[in-house]
Amino acid sequence: MIRPIETRSYNPATGAHADGASAATLSESLPRLVNRAHEIAASVAYGVHGRRRAGLGETFWQYRPFANGEAAHRIDWRRSARGDQLYVREREWEAAHDYFLWMDCSPSMAFASSLAQDDKLARGVTLGLALADVLVRGGERVAALGYTGPISARDVIDRLARALFDHAADAAKDELPPDAPLRPRARVVLISDFLTDLDALSARLHRYVDAGATGALLMVIDPCEESFPFTGQTMFRDTDGGPSFRAGDAGGLRRAYAKRFDAHREAVRAAARETGFLFLQHHTDRPAAEAALTLAMGLHGVEEEA
Repeated sequence: MIRPIETRSYNPATGAHADGASAATLSESLPRLVNRAHEIAASVAYGVHGRRRAGLGETFWQYRPFANGEAAHRIDWRRSARGDQLYVREREWEAAHDYFLWMDCSPSMAFASSLAQDDKLARGVTLGLALADVLVRGGERVAALGYTGPISARDVIDRLARALFDHAADAAKDELPPDAPLRPRARVVLISDFLTDLDALSARLHRYVDAGATGALLMVIDPCEESFPFTGQTMFRDTDGGPSFRAGDAGGLRRAYAKRFDAHREAVRAAARETGFLFLQHHTDRPAAEAALTLAMGLHGVEEEA
């Protein structure tokens, strides 16, 4: 007989979770998550989202041989003095997008069943940090939505982790992404279980769209939340302090629960589709690198369509 771990039960009536590691302990787990994010980012193909090329900008890109017919003032005389060849100093085309990432750190994300590799909080933060590194390697700028401005530095993982550490208490309270100002043509990436009020989520997405942004939603799911493998007498507890619920035969709730869970997921998908956001989902029993690559490639598709 399959039974839930008592401190990791799921409440099918409210969509809330019980006991698991609190989101308030995010700061304690950040060093481990940072190391894991570096590993995942390194495993994802370099430049999967890159658009680096020569053009108008201020950042040095490369030297190339001077071509006949070009203006003489373009010659880099210091580099050319090293040999007999004339060289031009090219600068990088500065057409990078600003990506604003939100990693849900609310209590429901602290849930993990015995079927999962990580709790949803650890997986979501790890994926967000790894994605930030992949994007910066590809020439983009990345910000922690509501906490930092866009960053293009190589240590972006460490900088975003520091921002999460400094705002851990506030981040643990927010079930919705911040209503923060966005730059024109920004990309917004939301990583969450989206077990929140759907009308509020839809309204927030519309606010982003009104600001000229687009992006993606990655729904993080524990396999237990989808399969509901509980039978017999089961106590379900609410991490947000709501009432507990005791089921005399949890297995008898499986069909109704599955219907409700599927309906909620489809409503999140519909909210994304209505606002032009990409919708993806990731189960925490699957490899994190798999989700990072899927998300990075998905964002590349969003950019190509924009």
